Amino acid sequence: MENNIEVTVDKSHLITIGERLYGESIELIRELVNNAYDADATEVHITISEDEITVQDNGTGMNYEDLKQYFNIGSPYKKLHRKSPKFGRDRIGEFGIGKFAVLSACPYFEVWTKKGNFQGRVIFDKEEWEKTPDVWRLPLQIEPADETKHDGTLVTLKRLKRKFNLLDVEKRLVESVPIRAAEFAVFLNNKRITAKYIPGRRIPFLEGTDFGVVHGEIIITPLSRSDIKDAGIECKVRQVTVKREFFGIEKWQTGATRITGEVNADFLPITSDRSDFIRDSPEYRAFQKVMERVLDRVKKVVEELSDYKENRRTKRVLTEVLERVKASLILNPEYCPEGLLPIGEPDKTGKGEPGFVGEKKSETEVSNARKEPEVRKKREKRPHVKLLSPTAVVKRLVMGRDGVDCIIEHYGPDGPECQTEGTLISINRDHPLHQRAMKDREAYIFYLARLITQEISLMKDPRNPRQAYERQSKLLKDALAR
Repeated sequence: MENNIEVTVDKSHLITIGERLYGESIELIRELVNNAYDADATEVHITISEDEITVQDNGTGMNYEDLKQYFNIGSPYKKLHRKSPKFGRDRIGEFGIGKFAVLSACPYFEVWTKKGNFQGRVIFDKEEWEKTPDVWRLPLQIEPADETKHDGTLVTLKRLKRKFNLLDVEKRLVESVPIRAAEFAVFLNNKRITAKYIPGRRIPFLEGTDFGVVHGEIIITPLSRSDIKDAGIECKVRQVTVKREFFGIEKWQTGATRITGEVNADFLPITSDRSDFIRDSPEYRAFQKVMERVLDRVKKVVEELSDYKENRRTKRVLTEVLERVKASLILNPEYCPEGLLPIGEPDKTGKGEPGFVGEKKSETEVSNARKEPEVRKKREKRPHVKLLSPTAVVKRLVMGRDGVDCIIEHYGPDGPECQTEGTLISINRDHPLHQRAMKDREAYIFYLARLITQEISLMKDPRNPRQAYERQSKLLKDALAR
């Protein structure tokens, strides 16, 4: 003998779900506007007063069968009919419970609608609904069709529990409804809502995955316009923002507050309250890999933009430091490595006053030297250096036969603070000590002078670091005494 168990749902649970599923009352307005978009409306007018909200659209409206479908909780209708009939829009709604989001703001709402010859009004009163737990019918008033009125739907919310800030409502609607869509306009208290233009460097992208296309635009705002409240990337599904994500940009050393923009990935699965993605899914993992690649490119652009501004100050400080170091080397020629001697020739050591080189030659020796063909010394092979970024700061200490090239470049926060190859001194601008020193000009001068005198001292005799340290101490002292 086979028995059947009747599955029932308590009406109070449905109300509780509606109240809790959309914890923010503003979400109910978003839900109603998106319903209008799905119904092929070209205009939606929202009016918010002290104790009432109305949301009116000029969409296709609903007849009796459509109303039954509208109040069918959990209906798969929109999943089965993904496109709207008139404009072929990708429908936003999925779960059919969004209409009960209004319960987070008020206990009473009416749905008036007209479609062709049908016109009617459905009333939902929480108090009346709870009086009859076993009855699931909602009062429907069928009215004579008014030919002077166009098709569409009007939802009225009464007995509001809270007040709505118009600026907050507008901001949320900009993020969460498709206001950029063609032939679709949203008005709030008679003012049209438009997307705010954000100035900055725009980086568009289009990437493919096994599940669909990921496309959008990242904006690097000017430093003067950056705001942590606007930072982050709006992740949209069917033109509606589900969540604002950072994708790790909050860990960047510089520029995190400058990053904004949007990304569209219509294949992403979302939670029932449309507040997040189903992250443990292959679709989201594929999406995340795409965004990692995109933001790697963005990070390089941010660093370049940041470097261009910093480089003006860095070049001035580095130029001053090299002049100071050069003066210190002239005062201490015995500390100069070969090739940096301020006086002398390749095969002789300078002595006496600056400019007096070796023994004084006779006029005959000078004349013979002029007649002899000049034998050029074979140029030494330059050390191998990796390709520099476009924003690397390069300055040369012109002195002696060879001189010294100083480079300030990105080598990563975990890279060496400073390194030397041949006569090339490379300083890591990502190093934490460098980042700290840059904030104060005097500290920055000391920091660069310390590193450059350190490396020049080691060039003199790298096998004896103790003597190199003593030489550096003297060079640094004379360089900073200016």
